[in-house]
Amino acid sequence: MIRKLIFLNILILLPFAGLKAQNASSARVNSTATIVEPIEIIKNVDLHFGNVISGYSAGTVVLAPDGSRTAVGVELSAANPGEVSAAEAIVYHGDYSYSITFPDNFRLFNENNPNQFLMIDQFQVSPVAQESGSDILKIGATLNLQANQLPGFYTNATGFNITVTYN
Repeated sequence: MIRKLIFLNILILLPFAGLKAQNASSARVNSTATIVEPIEIIKNVDLHFGNVISGYSAGTVVLAPDGSRTAVGVELSAANPGEVSAAEAIVYHGDYSYSITFPDNFRLFNENNPNQFLMIDQFQVSPVAQESGSDILKIGATLNLQANQLPGFYTNATGFNITVTYN
């Protein structure tokens, strides 16, 4: 009986005697990369709110991306509007989607009295698609005046940054 069991065990194990355990396997993986042009923005036109007549109360001038102005609480000089232009920049993006970031606000200082300032905020942008992966950005904003704002030329030589980033 013991001989029969040993013989039976040998018969069962013989088919597995030539197999070895597999402890590794591999597969070939191909890889690719596409290098795209860096996104770029170039300013063409600065933001100019023109001449504004201060009022006895605080007010705003909204300069739309199309260059039109709307005043609330202040007046705009029809006879002498001054230099008025929405800002303009061109973005080269190679047909990839992107986002645009503006500062929360920006200050313009009176060149004769730096303690006096105007605040610019509520930036608006209107992208106009061009050929070959570029857009022209038309940029407007809101100019905030205090009551009895001191007359003078207001500017800020440092400018503000508009940032474009691929999505």
